Amino acid sequence: MSESSLALFLIATLILALAPGPDLLYITTRGFSQGAMAGFISALGVHTGVLIHTIIASLGLSALITSSTMGFACIKYAGAAYLCYLGVRTLFFSKGESSNECISKVALKRIFYQGVITDVLNPKVILFFLAFFPQFIDPSSPSASIDILMLGLMFVAVAFPIDAAVGLFAGSIGKHHCKQRIQWGKWMAGSAFILLGIGTAFTSPPG
Repeated sequence: MSESSLALFLIATLILALAPGPDLLYITTRGFSQGAMAGFISALGVHTGVLIHTIIASLGLSALITSSTMGFACIKYAGAAYLCYLGVRTLFFSKGESSNECISKVALKRIFYQGVITDVLNPKVILFFLAFFPQFIDPSSPSASIDILMLGLMFVAVAFPIDAAVGLFAGSIGKHHCKQRIQWGKWMAGSAFILLGIGTAFTSPPG
């Protein structure tokens, strides 16, 4: 990549990281409803998923998935079902939080893995990699796979600190509204997950 292309990529990445989207909504909801650490761990999980997508894209599997109607549908509906499952579980089966603690009782390890799975099963991320990265590399280049890996790492290096900061900030806001968060935090989180799941289900394949 030329220096101008690299600079353009970093600027575009910064803009995308600051723009509201499903990942940012997921991280913000986790942070506000379950605390700053939950928001941070959610961001870590989501961007671990981005790294997995980076590896998949560098191997050419992303293009293969989108070219297969059945493969794309399987990813799409699995992601939608998982998000809806998280929403229903949060709404109706999660235990209430103690008024003395005002913190989530969901294990941080579980939150991390949920963030990873949510991102990996998001077909919009696959489409993003196919639409965004090729603008900055030559797909026919012998080093295209390495270029995709490098771009993916740079994307995470720029976007993760922003998402992590958002998760921590959302947690600090929720902390100052502890009583309100206990009362309706899980309803906000559960509803957000279900809405994300519905949006995922209606994702259309390219072309």
